[in-house]
Amino acid sequence: DLLLSNSCIPFLGSTEGLDFRTLLLDEERGRLLIGAKDHVFLLNLVDLNKNIKKIYWPAAKEKVELCKLAGKDAHTECANFIRVLQPYNRTHVYVCGTGAFHPLCGYIELG
Repeated sequence: DLLLSNSCIPFLGSTEGLDFRTLLLDEERGRLLIGAKDHVFLLNLVDLNKNIKKIYWPAAKEKVELCKLAGKDAHTECANFIRVLQPYNRTHVYVCGTGAFHPLCGYIELG
């Protein structure tokens, strides 16, 4: 109904079903960060499909293999699901993911 009434702008950047997990709204700069399976997206709030920036951040291959050996599902559990997006300062965001059951964190420069 929303699409038919032109009341929304769908995000077309992901047709792969990336299992979105966390959001960080940066109203001051008009951006939205989305944490997903193996990806972090940076979107423009005015037009979600304009100038999409995407970081591919998968779990290490050896961690994925260990996860599968532990009996976990390769498609739904053995990935780097981004769970934390936290402002760090004016130029960086702190980000953490599951890393296929071996958590990892880092900083993203928003420049």
